[in-house]
Amino acid sequence: MNLHLLVPSLFWPDVTLTAIYRDLPLPALENLLAKSSSADDGPQGSQGLQRFEGLEAWLCQAFNVAKQLDWPVAPITLVTDSAEGIKACNDYWIRADPVHLHIERDQLILADSRVFQISSQEASQLTELLNRHFAASGEQIVFFPLQPDRWYLRATKVPPARTHLLGEVANKGINELLPYCTNNAIWRGLFNEIQMLLHEHPLNQLREARGEPAINSIWFWGGGTMPRSMVSPYTHVWTGDVLAGSLAQACGADHAQLPPDVKAWRQHATSGNHLVVLDVLHGKTQYADAYGWRESLKNLERNWFEPLLAMIKQGRIDQLILTVISETKTKNFTARTGDLRKFWRRTKPISTYND
Repeated sequence: MNLHLLVPSLFWPDVTLTAIYRDLPLPALENLLAKSSSADDGPQGSQGLQRFEGLEAWLCQAFNVAKQLDWPVAPITLVTDSAEGIKACNDYWIRADPVHLHIERDQLILADSRVFQISSQEASQLTELLNRHFAASGEQIVFFPLQPDRWYLRATKVPPARTHLLGEVANKGINELLPYCTNNAIWRGLFNEIQMLLHEHPLNQLREARGEPAINSIWFWGGGTMPRSMVSPYTHVWTGDVLAGSLAQACGADHAQLPPDVKAWRQHATSGNHLVVLDVLHGKTQYADAYGWRESLKNLERNWFEPLLAMIKQGRIDQLILTVISETKTKNFTARTGDLRKFWRRTKPISTYND
C-alpha cells in the first residue's frame, strides 16, 4: 500500500511567528518529517506550478487536468453537485459562490461560507432574483444554486475570464483580484450589478437583523469547459473536498468521505495507491485562527500521524508521501519503511521545516 497525504497549511503561514508551535506536542509528525526526504515540488514529482495557486491547482495537475484560462473547477464539480443531472456538455461554466464583503480601511474584504451559514431556501431566493433580472434584460446568464454555498453560472454569451481561486482570496482584499478578460468591463459590470441586486434583497435585511453576515456578493472562479482527459494516479481517494471527490469520480477511481481517523480508514482501505486529503487546517490559517489551527493539528497528530507512523514501522505502508501546500509553495516529504531506521536523522521542531 502506498499512501499520499495532502495537508494544506500544515505550517503556519507567518514564518516569523515561531511561538505558535510552543508546547505543541507532535512527536509522530516530527519523526515522520525527520526520517523523510524532502523536496519543493508540484504534484507527483512534476516540476512545480508555473505560478503557485494552491489546493485546487495541485489537484487539477495531479489528475492531469490542463489549465484553461482558469483551472476548470466548475464543470468538474458540477457533475457531483447536480442531483438533477445537469450536464456540463460543451458549455462554459464558472463557479459563482455566495460571499460576504465588508469594508476594512480602503479595501473590500471577502469572507466565504466557512464563516457564515446559508440555507438551501436562501440560496434559491437569491438566485431566483438574479435569474429573473438577467432574463428580463435578455442576457443568457443562468445561475444554478446546486448546493447552498456552491452556485454555478452557465454563461454562453459572456467571454471566458481569468479569475482567482476562492481559496486565494478568502479573508483578503479583492480590489486587485477581480475577474479580467479582453473586455474587463463585462465581468466587472456583472460583478457590480449583482452586488447591487443582492444588497437590496429583503433576505439580507433579515440576516443582518439576526446578526448574520449579509450574502451581498458572489465570487466568480474556476471557469471552463469539461476537460477531455483526466487520469487518476490513485486507486482510492478519501476526502471531504468536493473537487478531489469529483476528480476521482470523473476518472473512475474509488472515492469516499474522509474517515475521522486511521482506525476507521483501515477498516476499508485495501492495497493500492491512496490519496487522503486532510484539509482541516486550511481555513484556520486563512482566517488567522491560531487556536483552532493548534487544536486541529493536535487532533491530526493523535488520529492520523501517530497511527500512520506505527503502520510504517509495521511494514503495512510501503511508502508515505506527505505533501504540504502553503501560501507560497508546495513541499513533498517522502518516507519508506527503511527510512525509519536512519537514526542519524534527528528529529527537529516542526517550525524548522517552515522555511
